[in-house]
Amino acid sequence: MVQSFRERDILEIARNEGKVTVEGLASRFGVTVQTIRRDLGDLADQGRLERVHGGAVLPSSVANIGYEDRRGLHDTAKDDIARRCAQAIPNGASLFLNIGTSTEALASALLYHQDIMVVTNNLNVANILAANSDCQIVIAGGTLRRSDGGIVGSIAIETIEQFKVDIAVVGCSALDEDGDLLDFDVQEVSVSKAIIRQSRNTFLVADHSKFQRNAPVRIASLRDISTIFTDKPLSKELTLKC
Repeated sequence: MVQSFRERDILEIARNEGKVTVEGLASRFGVTVQTIRRDLGDLADQGRLERVHGGAVLPSSVANIGYEDRRGLHDTAKDDIARRCAQAIPNGASLFLNIGTSTEALASALLYHQDIMVVTNNLNVANILAANSDCQIVIAGGTLRRSDGGIVGSIAIETIEQFKVDIAVVGCSALDEDGDLLDFDVQEVSVSKAIIRQSRNTFLVADHSKFQRNAPVRIASLRDISTIFTDKPLSKELTLKC
């Protein structure tokens, strides 16, 4: 395989999975680990990947994966996570749901819940839950982010601060090895922080790819989370951070 094409494919795998490993890429492309190390070194020199022990990850300065691409990533895992999270949410509960494809999957899993109220800064969540006539929907005001239907800004925070709900369900773009939930957009993170402050319990919904990614803006710590819903066990190091 010509090197430029291999590097292109390596970047695509990194975008889809959040991390690539030297051994895994060598096996996938049928080349030596030394060849893959050179490829990763070249991509790191170009600023397109960051080297980590045993492989590479997307650089923290890289913008988040596009919304439509994220929608199709790990969709089976997201649906399973959403079902299990929905089972932990009782009828009659009040909820916050923030921006993200994982919380949108949860909205679909809540379509048969009764007597619930959902406050959200995610227009996609509101549109999904509109099909549940037994769900009261409150949409935070603010600035619309057309790329993903998110609503951000000070007005959104002011809306959220009018409520105290039973459960906040939040997603994130990355989960740092120190146990910090991370994201890419400062405005979005400010809203997520308000959501967590105004909730009695906070659930995190995150598939395993978030454990392998990086992002520059801190939302909260795992110690701020009541329950984690994911598709693979946390590492021993992350478990100790809970």
